[in-house]
Amino acid sequence: MHKKVAIFISGGGSNMVKLVDSMTGDHPARPVVVLANSADAGGLKHAADRGVATEVVDHRPFNGDRAAFEAALQATIAPYEADILCLAGFMRVLTADFVTPWAGRMLNIHPSLLPKYKGLHTHQRALDAGDTHAGCTVHEVTAALDDGPILGQVRVPILPSDTADDLAARVLVQEHILYPAVLRHFAAGQRTPLEFSE
Repeated sequence: MHKKVAIFISGGGSNMVKLVDSMTGDHPARPVVVLANSADAGGLKHAADRGVATEVVDHRPFNGDRAAFEAALQATIAPYEADILCLAGFMRVLTADFVTPWAGRMLNIHPSLLPKYKGLHTHQRALDAGDTHAGCTVHEVTAALDDGPILGQVRVPILPSDTADDLAARVLVQEHILYPAVLRHFAAGQRTPLEFSE
């Protein structure tokens, strides 16, 4: 029996596409729904083109009422009976009330070598600190921002000429490799962290 995977996005969904495309053949999971918090999210079309159900729960009409927004998220995906929830560029912070029922079943990808540089502007912060490496991390989601057990990381060398955009582009290539690898591992019941280098 395949694990059912729901994926949350906010934009173009490039990581979502890699996840969906990976879930074929002997993969232990299958995508059941892609949800966006805006009908304008480009990833919705990519999901639909791949035969995956799509849903939209726009956060804006909730006027900052996170509890109501999260209740709508949960009600929308409940019929799909997902076993695993993957955040793939979902740009809304989820509270403990939403996260706790998904404990041990919810993944996120973050563009830094956690625990370094939680939050935004990770690539510029790595450059400003004079780091020799940046990278990306897949982790289990907890109520704390960009926290939770690490399930996989890729280290990406920082080049002397790098701008934040240069670094972001190279890290994104590795995100597209890491997230599907971790999901396959995780869906098979494995939580030993995977580590790679560019």
